[in-house]
Amino acid sequence: MVPSGGLRPDGGSLGSGPNTHRNGCGLKALIETGLRTGRKAFLIAAPRKDVTEAAAQESLDELGELAETAGAQVVGRGIQRLAEPHPATFIGRGKAADFAAQAAEAGADTVVFDDELSGAQARNLEEIFPDCTVVDRTALILAIFAQRARTREGQLQVELARLQYLLPRLTRFWTHLSRQRGGLGAIGGEGESQLEADRRKTQERIERIEADLEVVRRQRATQREGRQRHAWPLASLVGYTNAGKSTLLNRLTGAGVVAADQLFATLDPTTRRLHLPSNQDVLLSDTVGFIRKLPHGLVEAFKATLEEVVNADLLLHVVDASHPLASEQVRAVDAVLAEIGAADKPVLMVLNKIDRAAGRSAAEALVGDRAHGVGVSARTGEGIETLLSHLGTMLRPVRERVVLEIPHRESRTAARVHAVGQVTRETFGPDSVWIEAWVPPHHLAEFQAYDALARMAEFPVGEVAP
Repeated sequence: MVPSGGLRPDGGSLGSGPNTHRNGCGLKALIETGLRTGRKAFLIAAPRKDVTEAAAQESLDELGELAETAGAQVVGRGIQRLAEPHPATFIGRGKAADFAAQAAEAGADTVVFDDELSGAQARNLEEIFPDCTVVDRTALILAIFAQRARTREGQLQVELARLQYLLPRLTRFWTHLSRQRGGLGAIGGEGESQLEADRRKTQERIERIEADLEVVRRQRATQREGRQRHAWPLASLVGYTNAGKSTLLNRLTGAGVVAADQLFATLDPTTRRLHLPSNQDVLLSDTVGFIRKLPHGLVEAFKATLEEVVNADLLLHVVDASHPLASEQVRAVDAVLAEIGAADKPVLMVLNKIDRAAGRSAAEALVGDRAHGVGVSARTGEGIETLLSHLGTMLRPVRERVVLEIPHRESRTAARVHAVGQVTRETFGPDSVWIEAWVPPHHLAEFQAYDALARMAEFPVGEVAP
C-alpha cells in the first residue's frame, strides 16, 4: 500500500506506480520523495460550506500550480463542499468513489487533495483509488521544497519537516508485517518490530537535525552581532509566493538570484547590502515565500531561516497587486507572520506588478488607510525611487542628528561626514563649514570635537543640501 504523500516503502517516487508492497527498506528510502515529470494528477478540493466559490476555485487553481511545479500534469479536478471532514475518508466514501471513476477515466495515476489527510484517511482513500497514489497538499509542498533546497541549511530544514510529517504516518508502512519472534520460535519474547525500529530511527534523525539547526541558529546570531557592530538595519522581504520578491531584490541590489514565474522559485535565503539615496546602508534579505495552508511543520522547521524576519527592523511586504485575490494573499501572509512572532514589526507595503492592467487600481485599493505603502514594478523599475525614499524615511531612527562646525583646514573631516551620514544642510563661512546631518550612532565619536548643536542659533543661513 502506498503511504500518504507518496512516501513509498520501496523508496519509489511520489506517484511512481500503483499500490504495491515490498518488504525491507531503510530510513533513507522512506523519506525520499518527489513527483516525477509526466505523472497525471487528479485534484480534489473539499472547501467548507462558508467558503466562497471564487476562493474555492482559486485554492484549487493554486493546487494545480503546485502539482505542475512538482512535475505533474493535471488531467482532472473535483470539488466537494463539506460541513465537516469525514473522519474515515475526508470526503465520504460515495463521493470518493465518484471521483475515483472520474480519475480512472482521465487516466490519472496520482490523486492530490487540497487539505492535509490523516494516515487513516489516506489509507482508506487508497482502497477507493486502487490504481492511484494519494497525495495531500502538505506532501506536495514538501516535495517541491525538497527539489528547490540547494544549501546545506535548506536541505536540513526540508528533511526535518518531511520527517516530522512522516513520523505519525509510519504505521501505514508496515501494516503488512508481523512482529518477529526470537530464533527459537515460541521460546523467548517478541523482538522489535520493523515499525518500532523505523520510528526510533526517525526520531533519532530528527534529534540530530535539530541539533545541527541549533548550530545554524547560533551562526546566524553571530552574523547579526556583526551587522549590529556596523549599525546596519535589516529589512526583510516577505510575501506570498510568486509575488516578485526575488525580482525586486535583483532590481534593488543586483543580487542575481533566480526569479521565475512559478511557485517557490527560490527557497534558500539571500541577504545583500543596499545603499540608499539617503547615504545609508541597509541589509536586504529575501526569504521563502508564504502560501495559504502552509504546513505548520514547515514553518517550525524553517524557523532558523525565518529568524531573519523576526529580527528585522522593517518588513517589506511584497504583494502581487495584479492578482485577483491579492487581499486574501495579504491575510495569508499576515497569518504566518503572526505564527512566527513578527506581527508587530513595522511594515512597508510594496504593491508590485503595477505595470499590468489591473495592478495600478488594485494597488490603490490595497494601500487604503495604511500609513506606508508604495506601488512599484520590479520588472520595469517604475516606482523604485519612491520605494527607496520610503525606506530611507522609515529606517532613519537608527541615525542621530548632529550639527557640526568644521574648520576649512580639516576638509577631510567634512568629506567623512558626507561619506557616512545624510547631510541635510551645509553652509560655508569665512573660517569653517557648518553641517547639519544624520549620522549612524557608531560614527558619532569621530565628530564629537566639532559638535555645535548647542550653538544651533549661530548656524549661518544656507541652502538645504540636495
